[in-house]
Amino acid sequence: MTAITGVGTYAPRFRITAEAFEEAWGQFHAAGITEKAVPAADEDALTMGYEAATRALEAAAVDPSSVDWLAFASSRPPEAEEDLTARLGAMLALDESATRQLFTGSTRAGTRALWAGMDAIGADATAGLVVAADAPKGDPDDGVGHAAGAGAAAFVVEPGGPAEIVDRAEYATPYPGTRFRNTGEDETRGLGVTQYDRAAFTETVGGAIDGLETDPDPDAVAIQAPDGKLPYRAAGAASVGTDEIQAAATVHELGDLGAASVPVSLATALEDGFDSVLAVSHGSGAGADAFVVESSGEVPAETALEGGDTLSYAEYLRQRGVVTTGPPSGGGAYVSVPSWRRSIPQRYRLEAGRCPDCGALSFPPEGACTDCGSLVEYEPVELPGTGTVEAITTISQGGAPPEFAEQQARSGDYAAAIVALEDEAGTGSVSISAMGTDAAPEEFAVGERIETTIRRVYTQEGVTRYGFKVRPAE
Repeated sequence: MTAITGVGTYAPRFRITAEAFEEAWGQFHAAGITEKAVPAADEDALTMGYEAATRALEAAAVDPSSVDWLAFASSRPPEAEEDLTARLGAMLALDESATRQLFTGSTRAGTRALWAGMDAIGADATAGLVVAADAPKGDPDDGVGHAAGAGAAAFVVEPGGPAEIVDRAEYATPYPGTRFRNTGEDETRGLGVTQYDRAAFTETVGGAIDGLETDPDPDAVAIQAPDGKLPYRAAGAASVGTDEIQAAATVHELGDLGAASVPVSLATALEDGFDSVLAVSHGSGAGADAFVVESSGEVPAETALEGGDTLSYAEYLRQRGVVTTGPPSGGGAYVSVPSWRRSIPQRYRLEAGRCPDCGALSFPPEGACTDCGSLVEYEPVELPGTGTVEAITTISQGGAPPEFAEQQARSGDYAAAIVALEDEAGTGSVSISAMGTDAAPEEFAVGERIETTIRRVYTQEGVTRYGFKVRPAE
């Protein structure tokens, strides 16, 4: 039977409170939400999915090269047409031959991916990774926009383990107009007919639960949460209690997580040690998935859902790119997409080279050895992504190169550093330049420890370049 053997979660550090919205608009349309997570200017569903996936793999103690099935789910992927599992797989160092599936188009996409993983494991794969990440976006003055949060969850799934998916069912019936985003539109919206939306939610959620072969008696319920009240209004139709819904709820502090809503709540419930969890998603259209997860032991988990920086409403609009100065015209360094692709092993996986003559590290692994001058074929070495700050400066408004200017206009000042990245044995290091993220420039200091992550670097020709950045080590 398919089981969850490790979970990882992630939410951006930025938060905005309901009070900040009320001060700006005179009201707040997202009932039951006290604050929500806000993606930074260099974050999107792909980078958040990467963060959650690395944590899930670490929690399950699974080598990425052994994962032979990958799913990525998002109702709002950063590219409308591109198979992002190729980029995600490369970021995680999965084998190029691993089977991959992309799920989008609905807030139900996360559970659709988990459903597909159940069918794949044991039949075509031995270890799978299901990743759901989302950052919904609505009109600045409607319920979808006010509720829209950001976050990600990932699950390692294998034939057996501590948390088994023992039952599942789905239900669908047409309710057009409940929540939609037309082709070419940037913002999700709905018709705003309260009774109609509530009927779609309660009928599909109740129908999926009624379709289960077992009669669930869950300790916690991870249910789709477009706001902080609708899940509780469906308690009767779902035949569950509000206390069980509250036990797994993340919407009150993170907001509407779209396709990641149920996955993040499910991961949280498993981390908290609940023995029986009912997970129920809802997607407009409308349809629902229901899963019963039974745990026989502790589920390994690595989570990062805590916020650290509260934004004003103006700062929130800036981070989301609603108000910026725009990119400067002309200038800047140009790196073609083919050239960038050739450097992916360095930008994603920190692939350095070790000189076979003297043992020194080189990054990137090309040219003569900087220590002994030998012209050799380097031995490939993947750096673990930890090190120390050697030099630091701050890039302020007007100081960013043109290709970084638009992101700088959104994020504000950022750190640029020279860091010494170590090899896995800790016996050698190599100095490289890197952009800072996840912290204000003053939080970086010479001699302090750092770790790497992957974020958006910049966009040219409509193609986003992703690569490593550094942040203070946890």
